[in-house]
This record gives sequence, C-alpha cells and structure tokens, in this order.
Amino acid sequence: MTESFQKNKKGILLMLVSSICVCIGQLLWKLSAKEGILVLLAGFAFYGVGAMVMILAYRFGKLSVLQPMLSLNYVLSILLAAVVLKEEITLLKCAGVLIIIAGVILIAGGDEE
Repeated sequence: MTESFQKNKKGILLMLVSSICVCIGQLLWKLSAKEGILVLLAGFAFYGVGAMVMILAYRFGKLSVLQPMLSLNYVLSILLAAVVLKEEITLLKCAGVLIIIAGVILIAGGDEE
C-alpha cells in the first residue's frame, strides 16, 4: 500500500490541491448570490486553477488511482459548508465522509503492477 502512495505521491498531492481549489471556487459561486460579481469571478478563477492542477496531476500518477480522488470534493464541500455556511453535519453525513475517505485510501493504496 505504501509503495502505491510513493509511486503516485506527486499526483495525489496535486489532486488534493485541485480538490481544494475546486471546492473553494464552488463555495464562492454560492456566496456570490449575496456578495456580487467579484466573488463570482474569484470562484471561476479558483475553479479554473483547480481544473488546471488536476490536468497536471494526471502526468504524475495513474488514472486509476487519481480519478477516484475527486470524490474528496464531497468531503471538502461538507467541511466548508459546516465552517463557512454553518450547515449542520449529521451523523449520516459523518458516516458518508468516513466511507469516502476509506475508499480513497484503499484505491490509492491498491495500485499494483
């Protein structure tokens, strides 16, 4: 398992950065309804950077490992919603987050050649 993480480390880190940028971009889109056009444009900028970093990440890891990491967007979105938007995190959402994280770890660690 650790061998797979080592082989794909740079790609995995870039996918995490991509997920963070994309989630921030989407949060800014939501906030732009009240905050205005500048926040909307900032959201597009973050989303665009996230997309570019994701494309770059594919150069440094296997698609079968990196693509499932996009599911971390759901985890980050729930966390941002709780912190920024003060949304409630239920026990069911916590269970879902743990299942997603476990799945990503299992897939990222299962790269065999």
